[in-house]
Amino acid sequence: MEILLINGSPKGKRSNSLCLAKKFLQGFKAEMKAREKELSVEEIELASMNIGACKGCFGCWKNTPGVCCIKDDMQSLLPKILNADMIVWSFPLYYFNVPGMLKNMIDRQLPMILPFMKENTSGHGSGSHEMRYEKKDRRNVIVSTCGFYSAKDNYDSVIAMFDHFFGSGKYEKIMCGQGELFGKKEVASVAEEYLELVEKAGAEFALGSISEGTHKKLEALIYPKDVFEKMADASWGISHSGEKLPEDLTFTKQMAALYNKDSYDGKDRILEMNYTDVGRCYQILLGKDGSEVFTDGHLTATTRIDTPYEVWSSISRGEMDGAEALGKKLYTVSGDFSLMIDWGKFFGRTGLSQSEGAGGEGSDSFADKKNPSMVTMLIPWISFWISMGINARLGAVISMVVCALLPLVMRNRRFVIWDQLSIALVAILSSFVILFGREELVTSLGYFIFGAFWLCSCLTKEPLSASYVKYSYGGEKARRNLIFMRANYILSVCWGILYLMTATWTFFLKRAGFGILIAIINNLVPIAMGIFTSRFVSWYPAWKARGN
Repeated sequence: MEILLINGSPKGKRSNSLCLAKKFLQGFKAEMKAREKELSVEEIELASMNIGACKGCFGCWKNTPGVCCIKDDMQSLLPKILNADMIVWSFPLYYFNVPGMLKNMIDRQLPMILPFMKENTSGHGSGSHEMRYEKKDRRNVIVSTCGFYSAKDNYDSVIAMFDHFFGSGKYEKIMCGQGELFGKKEVASVAEEYLELVEKAGAEFALGSISEGTHKKLEALIYPKDVFEKMADASWGISHSGEKLPEDLTFTKQMAALYNKDSYDGKDRILEMNYTDVGRCYQILLGKDGSEVFTDGHLTATTRIDTPYEVWSSISRGEMDGAEALGKKLYTVSGDFSLMIDWGKFFGRTGLSQSEGAGGEGSDSFADKKNPSMVTMLIPWISFWISMGINARLGAVISMVVCALLPLVMRNRRFVIWDQLSIALVAILSSFVILFGREELVTSLGYFIFGAFWLCSCLTKEPLSASYVKYSYGGEKARRNLIFMRANYILSVCWGILYLMTATWTFFLKRAGFGILIAIINNLVPIAMGIFTSRFVSWYPAWKARGN
């Protein structure tokens, strides 16, 4: 199978539309390879070719049938068009139609047509010509981007033109608004979501056609209209009067445009960006109606970020991790730190609607499971300690049953090593009590082992608490967040020491006959530690972010 990719963008290889076209072909080729179908792809870049405008002389019809009088690169391109089994037409929208160089190429296909009239059967238009050369089973795909927030109603003339060529509904098309996003590193992750969808469309096309569901997702807005248009307006770097704006102000305006006003919680926030290397400071009002940038500093900041402009712009381009940079004190934050914790909520967006998990409904594949939960680890221990306090042997049996049922009950969750160890060790301790008794020793030993979990985890790259809560802080990326990791190491040490101490006083108090006192202490102390933990995770990151 021979595929011809026609890049009709004056930008050549820097074309945003070309990014989509190549992603589409990537999906197409992968699916064809899986079906053991051979194919070749040739890319034609019109910007690097010499293709003149049609003279309208009709010499290719009457003087030299099938041969154009203009001697340029079109002579070598026509045979490739004729031989292609599939053509991908890639181009940006220029003045509501195709770029001039692509229109020249289209016009210069006249030698492929005979001058004689024939009945129009395409379903579009009122006239037609016979084809001199025709490949009836050729497949055509249109891939295009435009600079408007949506492609809807902006491609009317393009669609009408291709309907004339191929017939209405007889070719595939992917037309995407917000095309400039595909060349911006600052929104690379967002653009990648859409590109993955385009790749999926390519794979579906290899099997026959793009599904209606994928088409709907491709037509969905990448960013809301107001957000995209504010970003686009700011990107020009000029005021309405034509005055050139500082690069850092343009950047700040684009960042402000990303504010998600749906995250407004009834409290106005003033984010102050102080770029220490360029000596300029801007304030961004984040309110219920959107965002606004001020340059006069008349507002009172609720959150202030002191950062070199180069550092913050590198973070926005994904060249540097923001949390990691904060941990290294490359910038500091003062004031309300909750804005930083919920940055993704205020300046993020809901991802494009993706397809269901690979396993489908009811799948039990690893990818479909929910993130680990600390509840999974705690249930065996809590059931063990409570039931043992009521009746030793019966409690041991109950704990055994809990350990046996837990993997079934929590089957939709991924298990980490601490979950597996908890189930195994509680089962072993319960078996020991059933066989030998000694519940006083075993109960204390349980507390000791649980405390050892927390402390031993601090000798690894990931403390126990981080194994569970990291998914709220970027998943595996949270490991690069020095403040997050330090906070979790501190908390893991504190919880570890607490349970080692619990093991000690439980053993001695139980031998002294203070059973009720043990129950009170062993319930109140973890509650107090829980209160400390919740306050610590609010205070410590903000304290470190101020440069302490």
